[in-house]
Amino acid sequence: MSGEFRDRGLVATRRASLAAVAVGVAALLAACSSNSSYFSSFPTTPAPNAQPAATLGTGQVKAALILPLSAPGNAGIAGQAMRNAADMALAEFNAPNVQLLVKDDAGSPDGARQAAQQALAEGAEIIIGPLFSQSVTLVGQVARARNVPVIAFSTDANVASPGVYLLSFLPETDVARIVQYSYSVGKRSYAALIPNNPYGTVVEAAFRQEVGRRGGRIVAIEHYPHDKAGMAAPIKNVADAAAHADALFIPDGSDAVPDVAQQLVGDGVNVKRLQLLGTGLWGDDPRINATAALDGGWYAAPDAAGYRNFANRYAARFKQQPVRTATLAYDAVALIAALVKTQGPQRFSPEILTNPSGFSGIDGLFRFRADGTNERGLAVLRVAPSGPQIVAAAPRSFGASGI
Repeated sequence: MSGEFRDRGLVATRRASLAAVAVGVAALLAACSSNSSYFSSFPTTPAPNAQPAATLGTGQVKAALILPLSAPGNAGIAGQAMRNAADMALAEFNAPNVQLLVKDDAGSPDGARQAAQQALAEGAEIIIGPLFSQSVTLVGQVARARNVPVIAFSTDANVASPGVYLLSFLPETDVARIVQYSYSVGKRSYAALIPNNPYGTVVEAAFRQEVGRRGGRIVAIEHYPHDKAGMAAPIKNVADAAAHADALFIPDGSDAVPDVAQQLVGDGVNVKRLQLLGTGLWGDDPRINATAALDGGWYAAPDAAGYRNFANRYAARFKQQPVRTATLAYDAVALIAALVKTQGPQRFSPEILTNPSGFSGIDGLFRFRADGTNERGLAVLRVAPSGPQIVAAAPRSFGASGI
């Protein structure tokens, strides 16, 4: 999964006439979803419909849906769940004039390229998917030659570009939200313990940029490997600098963060004075919530209410729980159905898709930037033994230059 972050998404691993567009589409999406733990583990068995239909829906407007339906392991399970979610979106929308051309890329870039070529030959006006970064790059090249937009699901912002929009949960958005909130409540100096992996590289760059942009200062940054012995020295270095920081950023998952926090306490850090910060990888994870040293820590994520509602409907329809990425497919299809219903021939134009007021989906507010990346309206949650608590609600609208 080159360029992807395996601990995000796949492995349990976001004016006059445009304002009218936003209001109309948001209302349609809300009606469609009748409405987000950030991540959850995959089901242990494949979803139903192991041999999915070649098309979903009977409308006149054709859209391609490219997923790794026959890929082995978690990728195939994710593909099947996302296909089910797309089917559910069409079923819950009021008579959408959409036909989804379902294509299996088998989890390979070449398979995705061939699927895109086939879909365009069959008249697709927009492409949803694929899931992996290398596949998104090839599909984008094929689609760009025909001036057809793509809404893809990779978490690698490097594959976004004008006309290739990412609807995934991007790490950069988590970082922007948690730094924005912590700065707004008086945190001015920061330390960070960054995992020594590709995800860490991305969030560190975003962290440095956000803190600098807001006028804060970074007093210490250390990198650690995922083993307890290797963690000791970098954690000790940050512990020594902690007296000069208001907040400590630990952007990692529950396989490492509890150990890091406990070592910090062992090194004399007062985690009740020093505000701990995380990303969506902290999620609604029992291991995070059960770690006393993390109690009161903050992280950014969607409000979970939308996902719970979706998961209940999905389970009633397909007799099992969805994978966490299923909401992305649902929102992509719901958005396309809404645009077809309201926007006429310009429905998939850059002006419509990059509407600055954004759209509302299962996981809350989102909008596409012109460069293909996205912004999401995230809540800030506090770790607690009884489960996460919202300390700052997700925004209901986007500001002119950001949330």
